[in-house]
Amino acid sequence: MEYVEALKDKHYIHAMKEYLHKHSLRDNLFFVMGINMGLRVSELLQLKVQDVVEGEESIKEFYSANDDYSPSIYINNQVRNALTSYIKTVDAEPDDYLFKSKKCASPITRQQAYRIINHAAKEVGVPGKVGTHTLRKTFGYHAYHSGVAISILQKHFHHSSPSETLRYLGIKKEANTSVKIDVNL
Repeated sequence: MEYVEALKDKHYIHAMKEYLHKHSLRDNLFFVMGINMGLRVSELLQLKVQDVVEGEESIKEFYSANDDYSPSIYINNQVRNALTSYIKTVDAEPDDYLFKSKKCASPITRQQAYRIINHAAKEVGVPGKVGTHTLRKTFGYHAYHSGVAISILQKHFHHSSPSETLRYLGIKKEANTSVKIDVNL
């Protein structure tokens, strides 16, 4: 497996979202969920409609994995909007895979997910190597630079140390990151 990096420049993130939205709401949702929730590609591909939608079209506030060691993940407005747009366009049952293949009832494959992300990145001119793991790294990189503690990201990624998480995100320890802590009471 080749080493891929996070999308550090938000310009490329917006360009990829725009490109994917024009071509496929499903693929756009895959990208948006990946960069906003930090799930592994294998976890994303196994998501079913019922994991994120309750009732007719009500989006859940949190996604909870079916294991004992993963915390619930907040479904933010970016994901909520992409989900709403996508769900309105498909005739999906609660037990259907969220990222269902156009050819069968199974989810798209890891290879297809890679092709989708890699093609979109090339189309909008993203430099460097991009793959499905780029989504998870992008989530962590921007969360860290938004002030999320490295210990929280370490737990989210199931890493054994903060230095492993920093290395994974492509952040040098000596990099001076300004964090704005504003409780605004």
